[in-house]
Amino acid sequence: MTAGAFTYEAPPMRVVFDPGRLAELHAEVSELGLRRLLVLTTPNQRTLADHVADLLGNRAAGVFTGARMHVPAEVAAAGRHHAQQVDADGCVAIGGGSTIGLGKAIALETGLPVVAVPTTYSGSEMTPVWGITEAGRKRTGRDPAALPRNVVYDPDLTMALPVPLSGTSGINAIAHAVETLYAPDTSPVIELFAEDGIRCLAAALPAIAADPSDREARSLALRGAWLCVALGSAAPAWGRPRCHCTTSSVTSWAAPSTCRRRRPTSWCSRTWRPSTCPPHRLPTPPCPGHCGLTTRPPPWPISRPRQGHPGHWPSSGCAKPTCPKLSSRFWPSPTRPPTHDDLDALLTAAHSGSRPRPADRA
Repeated sequence: MTAGAFTYEAPPMRVVFDPGRLAELHAEVSELGLRRLLVLTTPNQRTLADHVADLLGNRAAGVFTGARMHVPAEVAAAGRHHAQQVDADGCVAIGGGSTIGLGKAIALETGLPVVAVPTTYSGSEMTPVWGITEAGRKRTGRDPAALPRNVVYDPDLTMALPVPLSGTSGINAIAHAVETLYAPDTSPVIELFAEDGIRCLAAALPAIAADPSDREARSLALRGAWLCVALGSAAPAWGRPRCHCTTSSVTSWAAPSTCRRRRPTSWCSRTWRPSTCPPHRLPTPPCPGHCGLTTRPPPWPISRPRQGHPGHWPSSGCAKPTCPKLSSRFWPSPTRPPTHDDLDALLTAAHSGSRPRPADRA
């Protein structure tokens, strides 16, 4: 293949974005021809799920509040069973990655279309990547059947998102964008979206930290999260699959993916330079002139996880994972194969919060 060659396939989905857009959810599901929708959410978002059911009116088949982090297999089975009991012909997943992940797991096995209504910046709603945890191990894969049919972005739904979670969730979206810049199947279109997403989030997150009620910043952050994963077609490169494999090997750790992914992504992007990646595509921190920024953004107050912060691994109850069997479980890398020392250094750096070392690059 010649330099600069690429293949791009647009994901088949509809996306709507506007403050207050949730009020038009009934019209969205009507266009899909859905008549009995199961509303999915977590227990702490039951009130919001009930509101969604009210908006759906006679198209609401019920509410399932069993969504949990990392989509345990038993939760996915319970969700499928509930959907069958109420004779649902589709699902509305309102929440963050846990809820949307449950919707994907149900769609994967039943074929029921999912309408995703994100309330965080995680970006799961735009990708065909699914994950299910069983017996302490997380299985992940890519399947078009898991991709939501419609996505409704309403920035008003993120107004109550706490500042620490806004930060970790936003950086999680940036992690998606960073990886697309050196993914083996990236394209110029994906690169443009990823860079604009980083720019939006780099400007929005500090503004949210300064004033969580800033509606413009919330809208910009949600737009940035969408851009970071909007085209959802580039395969994960190094950091994201390693986070899934690493943390699924520690059965006692229930840390959110938004917390576990930040350090490894930074470490992977700086340590493993793909041999096929042109220098201009190597991810770098936002700085003047990068991703359209004219000035360096203010420092995000939680960019370095501290003791007691949800992004600080030891405070999340996680001892440093060991890596004897991890390398065999990692997805194929666009770079040189990782060694035992590579993985141990990655886990040590991620756990301690130290800066990545400038390792040899392929």
